[in-house]
Amino acid sequence: MAEQTNPISKDLKSLFSTLADIPEDIRIESPLHQKQILIDGALREWTGDFHEVYSPILISNKETGATEQLLIGSYPIATTKETQEALDAAVRAYDGGRGAWPAMHINERIQHLTRFVSEMKAQRQQIVKLIVWEISKTVADAEKEFDRTIDYINETVRSAKQLSNQTNAFQVTQGFIGQTKRVPHGVVLCMGPFNYPLNETFTTLIPALIMGNTILFKPPKHGTLLFEPLLEAFSSCFPKGVVNTVYGRGRDIVPMLMESGKIDVLALIGSSRVADALKKMHPKSNRLKSVLGLDAKNAAIILPDADLTHTVREVIAGALSFNGQRCTALKVLFVHHEIVAPFNQILVEALKQIGIGLPWQKGITITPLAEPEKPAYLKACVDDALAKGADVLNAADGGGAIYESFVHPTVLYPVNSAMKIYHEEQFGPVIPIVPFTALSEPVEYIMNSPYGQQVSIFSQDTDAVSLLIDTLANQIGRINLNSQCQRSPDTFPFNGRKDSADGTLSVDEALIAFSVDSVVVTKQTPENEQLIRSILETGGSRRLTNEVSF
Repeated sequence: MAEQTNPISKDLKSLFSTLADIPEDIRIESPLHQKQILIDGALREWTGDFHEVYSPILISNKETGATEQLLIGSYPIATTKETQEALDAAVRAYDGGRGAWPAMHINERIQHLTRFVSEMKAQRQQIVKLIVWEISKTVADAEKEFDRTIDYINETVRSAKQLSNQTNAFQVTQGFIGQTKRVPHGVVLCMGPFNYPLNETFTTLIPALIMGNTILFKPPKHGTLLFEPLLEAFSSCFPKGVVNTVYGRGRDIVPMLMESGKIDVLALIGSSRVADALKKMHPKSNRLKSVLGLDAKNAAIILPDADLTHTVREVIAGALSFNGQRCTALKVLFVHHEIVAPFNQILVEALKQIGIGLPWQKGITITPLAEPEKPAYLKACVDDALAKGADVLNAADGGGAIYESFVHPTVLYPVNSAMKIYHEEQFGPVIPIVPFTALSEPVEYIMNSPYGQQVSIFSQDTDAVSLLIDTLANQIGRINLNSQCQRSPDTFPFNGRKDSADGTLSVDEALIAFSVDSVVVTKQTPENEQLIRSILETGGSRRLTNEVSF
């Protein structure tokens, strides 16, 4: 990427520091070269090709003044041979539901998971450091991601126990006795995103595991090394073949997995384009279950009576947290024409206080972008908007400036439907503002959009808010009133309509998503009652049981 020549871009360049200036507790002393892959319970030494990982956080050379990429590690580029072996191991471990893991009582599976959590906690500092260096997330946010993931696992365990106990009861109806329990689907392919590589990956992997599925786990392209400290824990805490890693280039290995027809569940958090392509590769479409978190172009609708100070605060958090690299980020603002001028003024003034810098510095919101190609894409979006009538409202304060992986927050106004930024999910720190007169304008935007994850409505107007709720409830998954779009709390359903999601990911719903009802039923006769009673007393069946989970 060529260096910009304007003074603002040089200011961005000066934000990078030398190695000596980096705090010791977060400094990378030597690259982490991952030399093992996990297949069938064994950590195999890898002697093939490796992919080198460079941090988006550049290092300033004190002598030359230039900025340089920092090699932070490498990981294996496995081939279709190892991928096939991982698939075979997962299929064997599941064994049509007869394998040790799927047949195991949930109490035992929870014990395995509890040991894993204990070993995972011991790797907290190393994982946090790798999150910081691989995707340039602030130290505070990386710590929050790790701790939130631990909380999520614990909540999932609690919910799984509750679900198990709820299904212990036998139902007697219309002359039949029956018991319904949740059983696993089979082999699950888990693919997580780079922006929350640990948390979002585990929101599919953990419920899939606890419900008895076996796992093929492909780390995200950016955010791969941080899983290396967990390979030993995966190997030692779960039976062989239950968790298998899949490394390599996605375009080379994932099609083979899908075309095999042996993947029972595709758990992907990524783009709808990729999800559509992968699902079409599976030869048994009716058998494949999909749990997908996909694209979003979440809008804010800001009405004339909105509290502008509060709204701007929520908008900045919603649009710029982790550089706007979140599916739940606010990606387009519809602001009523009566208040758009004061809103823009307050927003531009507030952006002057946004911290731009390196992840270990205090009070930082904007850090280097993780995707190498993203700055050029965002520049193309801004240039397109400028060519079609928009202005960069905060240009005097750095808006529109780019240096290498740094992109300064940029406010575009007025944005219209002819611009790329109006339609495309920017996934970066660019805030497009669309003025509107009638409520029908943002409503039509959302209704015509291919995406349907969330919306934020800012107003205290009872009639207007009620109308928007009723109009949009069947278009999107979550409506936020006077607050930014977000996922938390994890106990709330996290889903989307249209091309934004398939399935629901909350603590409770994820367990349902990765399992299916199994019914055992018989006619209510003395002989059959005695048969069921005998099975329960002897513990002869692992499926037909009323064992309580504590």
